[in-house]
Amino acid sequence: MSALDQLSHEEVARFRQDGFLTVPCIADPDEVEQLRGVFDRLFQTAAGWEKGAQFDLAGTDDDQRPAKLPQILNPAQFAPELGEARFRAKALSVARQLLGAETQLWFEHAILKPAHYGAATPWHQDEAHRDDPGTDYEQVSIWVPLQEATLANGCMRYIVGSHLGPILEHRSPNNDPRITALECIGPFDPASATPCPLPPGGAAIHHCRTLHGAGENHSSMPRRAYILAFRGPVRPNPEFRGYPWNLTKKTAAQERKVAWENRGGMLGRASR
Repeated sequence: MSALDQLSHEEVARFRQDGFLTVPCIADPDEVEQLRGVFDRLFQTAAGWEKGAQFDLAGTDDDQRPAKLPQILNPAQFAPELGEARFRAKALSVARQLLGAETQLWFEHAILKPAHYGAATPWHQDEAHRDDPGTDYEQVSIWVPLQEATLANGCMRYIVGSHLGPILEHRSPNNDPRITALECIGPFDPASATPCPLPPGGAAIHHCRTLHGAGENHSSMPRRAYILAFRGPVRPNPEFRGYPWNLTKKTAAQERKVAWENRGGMLGRASR
């Protein structure tokens, strides 16, 4: 980055061409250390579990086995201090450079890959998760590692230029609809992927159609990542009816969310 909250013209052009971009710093070391402490607390205390906001992205999430790829949706609802993180304003500024001045934060999530056994993130396109028929918009995700991201612990990997093509066919891993993740089964060559190691507090920025994945964590330390997803202007698109692979999902996290809402969780959430 030419400045912490601004991309250069060359960086913007590279993003448009490749569908992704890495930058060495979006969060300073002190902030990374603070964020890491919050993450560890949230995962250790199973924050959001009963509400369906924390789940195993790579598992069926309905047994007593340790989660292989735990994730928390919108972690700031469980740790308000995350909403005050300084890098958020920088990330929004970058997203608006790429998608326009009306761009807003859409959602965020925290992902942990446990040491030694953290699972691979399946190859996928973020847009394949969309379940909002009748709309159209672009999205960018800004992925921030809270420790060094390496090939050994599961750094991001991208297929150059894949954002310029269509949404490829996806399915639930192992054809198991109890697993939240999606995996791409359309035609692409994983061997052509570009790995993107990053220092703590760096960022990998990608378009919602860019094919990406991340390897297993074979290291002795957890791999933590904070992801902010931004959405550009929303346009009507009556032809978009959703993706069929999302219709069959039936996860334990969905069941926990419904149970929580039926116990008055929606009212409780609105009052916070």
